[in-house]
Amino acid sequence: MGEAIGQILSYGVAVALSAFPIIGVVLMLATPRARSNGPALLLGWVLGLALVGTIVLLVSGGAGPSDQGQPAGWVSALDLVLGVLLLWVAVKEWRGRPRGDEEVPLPKWMKTVDSFTPAKALALGMALSALNPKNLLLSIAAASAIARTDTSAGAQAVALAVYVLLGALGPGTPVVLYFALKERSQHILDGLKLWMERNNTAIMAVICLLFAAKLVGNAISDLSS
Repeated sequence: MGEAIGQILSYGVAVALSAFPIIGVVLMLATPRARSNGPALLLGWVLGLALVGTIVLLVSGGAGPSDQGQPAGWVSALDLVLGVLLLWVAVKEWRGRPRGDEEVPLPKWMKTVDSFTPAKALALGMALSALNPKNLLLSIAAASAIARTDTSAGAQAVALAVYVLLGALGPGTPVVLYFALKERSQHILDGLKLWMERNNTAIMAVICLLFAAKLVGNAISDLSS
């Protein structure tokens, strides 16, 4: 179990740093439906991460290391594909970063959060974690890393739960601050939102580049041995 958990710690932290769910939660916590919509988006985010990870683990059942200790061939090939795709995301994020005082473009849905219902906030959370390219690739890579370890199904499920828990820390932190500090949290949340808006693309570009190098390196090493 320890090996499986160790494989996903960095992936969980990377997903937790996703800006859009954090910004989305902060915006919803400033609306009249804050008490329902904020937790609903967080729940959707968690369900999306868990869903992607569970599907990958089910599909990859029995794909642990061979008798020689090498991962299954398709797992190494998947790492190579994920690495290349993350490299593409890194380039795209870096090229789209704001320069100087340039205004940061935000998704259109952020302008309509006042009209969101809890059900819509839940669906948005699931979409941000399960359909956003960067988060989807990281979740697949994390589940693939778990699958390549020689651990039981129960241990893999625990490792996936740890990944989801870590990934929830990003959007979960504003929710905890809101309920713990109430009105006093608004200044902190506004500052967090502005910081994520300005620095998200650069952070994500670096994270995706690092994981791309890690996955491509692992794949080349496995496939050539």
